Amino acid sequence: MFYEFRTYTCMPGKMPVVLNRFKTATLGLFRKHGFKPGPLFTIGVGEDNNQVKYMLEWDSHEQRDAAWVAFRADPEWAQAVAASEKDGPTVARISNELLAAVPFSLEK
Repeated sequence: MFYEFRTYTCMPGKMPVVLNRFKTATLGLFRKHGFKPGPLFTIGVGEDNNQVKYMLEWDSHEQRDAAWVAFRADPEWAQAVAASEKDGPTVARISNELLAAVPFSLEK
């Protein structure tokens, strides 16, 4: 198992649009395609309050690759992006990191 940590830097003034797209489309499509999303985060205190961050849990790299291909090809996703970006782009940059948990940190 590993985790994918993603950061979306929103275009100025577009964070509400991005968050609404997550609420109304993205999270449901993630679940439809086998993603295991954690909570979404915004910056409460810090330098860049124009970011949305979240983590995905994956069982394998193959699972991740197949899920992303299916998600990106889903016509519902294309419709959600088109609707949310009718007034221009919403995200300036997306970054992601694939993280491996330190085994002892998973012990309960």
